[in-house]
Amino acid sequence: MILRGAAVVLLAVLLGACSNAQRQAAPEASLTPRDKKLLAGAPYKKIQPPEMYLRAIVDYAGTEKPGTIVVDTDRKYLYLVEGNGKAIRYGVTVGEEGLAFKGEAKVGRKAEWPTWTPTPEIKQRLAGIPDFVGPGPHNPMGARALYLFQGNKDTLFRIHGTNQPEYIGQAISSGCIRMLNEDVIDLYTRVPQGANVVVL
Repeated sequence: MILRGAAVVLLAVLLGACSNAQRQAAPEASLTPRDKKLLAGAPYKKIQPPEMYLRAIVDYAGTEKPGTIVVDTDRKYLYLVEGNGKAIRYGVTVGEEGLAFKGEAKVGRKAEWPTWTPTPEIKQRLAGIPDFVGPGPHNPMGARALYLFQGNKDTLFRIHGTNQPEYIGQAISSGCIRMLNEDVIDLYTRVPQGANVVVL
């Protein structure tokens, strides 16, 4: 267990050493006609996060296989490992202290414009939450969702879009990893079901 903890700390240090960020806008080709229509009429402000949280290709010193998702919750980054010492880095919103998922999982399911059914715990924490929210840009799950599983068990944690882009780079969610809708669409097109996910 101590060895595993040391490995996690080392990985976090290596991630922190990533440099030479090369900004790269999410390609329009990732957006379907439905995406473009829904995002054009999104009922939230089109807020750009700070430059340090904009999508970029970066040097990456970790040892994970290409296609692995690594989430650095301390620094509010999600990395998609590319191989050859590179990764795509996305800025994210992470869970509040004590609510965030940590550990390893797999992408057990993927959904475009998902619905949202809040858990009883979320409804207890946040007053006025509806029982169900249909798909669309008003939905807190945003444009795409990657459902994290351990074995056959749904962890109830997700990597998903957001209708609150102003919180990218912060720790305010109920535990899930939120991304800009354009970024989660890009990630969704690159990551197959069954992909490995490591949340530090």
